[in-house]
Amino acid sequence: MDTLKKLFPLAFKAKKDIGALIVNILIHIVADVVAGLLIGLLSGLPLIGWAFGLVGGLIGLYFTVSVVLSILDYLKILK
Repeated sequence: MDTLKKLFPLAFKAKKDIGALIVNILIHIVADVVAGLLIGLLSGLPLIGWAFGLVGGLIGLYFTVSVVLSILDYLKILK
């Protein structure tokens, strides 16, 4: 569990109410969209575009897992 908390620090930030959870999720979504737009612009480059596409997929996966962990932490499912 300590490893998860180190890898996903924003997901385990203390959330007192549902409003804080929604703000936390919105931060993750906005960061994912911004990163996706930047990676999308860079993925058009020849020869290294596939690498940016791969990095974009990993960033999207990271933020998706972080949102799920944030919800699970708020519901006190994770200890």
